[in-house]
Amino acid sequence: QVQLVETGGGLVQAGGSLTLSCAASGGTISGHAMGWFRQAPGKERTIVAALSNGGTTSYADSVKGRFTISRDNAKNTLYLQMNSLKPEDTALYWCAQKRGIYLSVNAERYDYWGQGTQVTVSS
Repeated sequence: QVQLVETGGGLVQAGGSLTLSCAASGGTISGHAMGWFRQAPGKERTIVAALSNGGTTSYADSVKGRFTISRDNAKNTLYLQMNSLKPEDTALYWCAQKRGIYLSVNAERYDYWGQGTQVTVSS
């Protein structure tokens, strides 16, 4: 069973950047779709970005043009580069792995989850 550990969260000013990493162990990210999700206080968990095994991506409208999802199979790590951060990006961020190669924006389709990393953007 794969374990996922997110790092890279923190406090940043609006307009700044952060890169989240998701390191996998006990299994590989290669051959699987991966995703980043987030949940702000009082709100539902939502998709941020998803990445198929073949490299197809999908982004929430709110982050298009600012966030980039990528993977390094050799390092067994998923990334989320976040630029031009806004206070509304403040949330707990999780990475997740889905069995199979096709991406999904539906959290229920994902099988393994990390513990989450907090991102706080100050205005």
